[in-house]
Amino acid sequence: MEKNFKLFYTEEGRGTPLVLLHGNGEDSSYFSAQMEYLKNDYRVIAVDTRGHGRSPRGTAPFTLRQFAEDLKELLDQMELRRILLLGFSDGANIAMLFALSHPEYVEKLILDGGNTRPSGVKLRYQIPIVLGWCAALAAARFDQKAVKKKELLGLMVKEPHIRPEDFAGFSVPTLVMAGTKDMIRDSHTRKLQRSIPGSRLCVMDGTHFIAAERPEEFNRHVHEFLEEGS
Repeated sequence: MEKNFKLFYTEEGRGTPLVLLHGNGEDSSYFSAQMEYLKNDYRVIAVDTRGHGRSPRGTAPFTLRQFAEDLKELLDQMELRRILLLGFSDGANIAMLFALSHPEYVEKLILDGGNTRPSGVKLRYQIPIVLGWCAALAAARFDQKAVKKKELLGLMVKEPHIRPEDFAGFSVPTLVMAGTKDMIRDSHTRKLQRSIPGSRLCVMDGTHFIAAERPEEFNRHVHEFLEEGS
């Protein structure tokens, strides 16, 4: 545990805790439309992951697994043991890693635009990411700004590595979401959904950023899933 390290988060509403995890290079403000809508029924907690937004970089490794452990530490600090968890893009990947390692914390899971390995990203998106990472890698020796860019892009170049068999026996109710024009391969999204026992798939018209592009429809799907069985 890092001394004095604490993630920044914003929260609104009351009720069952609903934790939101943003994507690579973003911050919790990505979910402004979701917070405004869902705060009427839930205690919505939008987190800035390590080195993003107002959360410090700290000294621990800059990896998705570390981010998942950061989340556990935050929940323990807040004395939260059962949450609803929604992650977008890298946030979905963090959510997967967290739920696989600590399923007892998660009541329901929503994965929006997640991928289980780097090759799940379409080549026309992944190639520029890899080239940008290589350039940042070279520049990081003399440019401090390039160090941060190298770390951020490195997350997408080198991670995640989640196997379909990792979900064997996984029992957390899960909704897998994506856009029709997502940067994640459709075949990859569908394979992910099939790998998670009892999960369902929701594909909306739009790009990788369906939560921002079509918030009303996105929020409705999320709300319906969260309310099922309650």
